[in-house]
Amino acid sequence: MFAVSAPGEWSTAARRAEELGYDVLLIPDHLGLPAPFPALVAAGAATSLRLGTFVLNAAFHNPVLLAREVATTDVLTAGRLELGVGTGYVAEEFTAAGIPFGTARDRVDTLERVIDAVYGVLGDPASAPQPVQRPVPLVIGCNGNRMLTLAARRANIAAFTGASSDPANPTNLRLLSGAAFAERIAFFEKVAGDRAGEVERNLLFQDVAVTDDQEAALAAWASRLPYLSAEEIPTVPALLVGSVEQIADQVRGLRERFGITYFTVLQPALEAFAPVIAALRRD
Repeated sequence: MFAVSAPGEWSTAARRAEELGYDVLLIPDHLGLPAPFPALVAAGAATSLRLGTFVLNAAFHNPVLLAREVATTDVLTAGRLELGVGTGYVAEEFTAAGIPFGTARDRVDTLERVIDAVYGVLGDPASAPQPVQRPVPLVIGCNGNRMLTLAARRANIAAFTGASSDPANPTNLRLLSGAAFAERIAFFEKVAGDRAGEVERNLLFQDVAVTDDQEAALAAWASRLPYLSAEEIPTVPALLVGSVEQIADQVRGLRERFGITYFTVLQPALEAFAPVIAALRRD
């Protein structure tokens, strides 16, 4: 997942991601960061990667205008776009944009309306421009029951956050233990029913620490995760800690245990995770 820098640096970074073996380049949607769609088009001109928003704050976008952005970007990238959407969770960004933050229920309601409207326009043969993909893959960021239900019913890709909001500060995230994450996967599979095997599953890794001293690296995380026990920290799915082969085994385990086949790392981990990609491609 990338943030945009200067034009030359951006194209270079996108090409570097492709060289390292990544398949998809994703752009977040936060105030203070560049607009996602122009950045994706620029990356698409420099690489053959698939491209996506990860994820758009639905409240920030007029759905009719968003549909135009999506269709145009899909055309300009030759059908490589993934549309990732979510509710937004940073109250200060809503305030800065002059948009009511509302309750979590309000924000999910908004997201559902935006999805319906955007795909209504994209599916209308009279609308222009027409996207290349039919449909443009829909990615929904999810963890809570209602978002998991929405992803189970509507998404092509369910993007599991591997974290929940901190009750004391909703802007902060609390990483889920392996047991808590397993419960979220089980809930998703239950509400998805027959679709459970059709929806691809994504997980965002919050940190990748390649080290020969796995024990010490995990111990360093203890002070940052006071809500988890020492026994739970090594089970956190959103953390990858250890040697290249240990991390590759963790990724394999997530695939086998939870059915996750699409993994996302943050830009600072771009180089560190590349040997893991190489190890996994040898399977």
